[in-house]
Amino acid sequence: MERIDPQPVTDERTALAAYLAYQRATVLTKAAGLDQQQLGATVAPSSLTLAGLVKHLAYVEDFWIQAVFLGVPDPEPWASAPFGQDPDWEFHSAPDDSPDALVALYVAAAARTDAALAAHLPDDLSTGTRKRGGPWTLRWIVLHLIEETARHAGHADFIRQSIDGAVGE
Repeated sequence: MERIDPQPVTDERTALAAYLAYQRATVLTKAAGLDQQQLGATVAPSSLTLAGLVKHLAYVEDFWIQAVFLGVPDPEPWASAPFGQDPDWEFHSAPDDSPDALVALYVAAAARTDAALAAHLPDDLSTGTRKRGGPWTLRWIVLHLIEETARHAGHADFIRQSIDGAVGE
């Protein structure tokens, strides 16, 4: 994913999509060039890993857009994930995944989100949903995805710095 600064003057649909894309690219930049062992590294006292953050963000996008907003069944690997035994399965299982598999999982989830947003924005921003709880509007869901991704991009920055000293956006 290319990291492109969001334009300061644009319509709401474009701004929301651009900020989400920017934060996604930031997270993937933090994971770029690392091997599986490095992606599984932690910074004490946290158990967070870059692998876990990437997989978690893929899950978050699929959960909020596919399951909550669209009301469709969970795609794999979420549909068969043992969340009943391990509510944080995506974090715990991610260090076993290859870097390429993690990036592909996140890119695929982002593509599903982008397709759903293209089909529903801008007209449906205030449309609410009660699928899997709610009600939430699509605007709230997209803003939540931006917030969640940006928060974890900050975590990713600290983890990456601890691995090889790389800092910055």
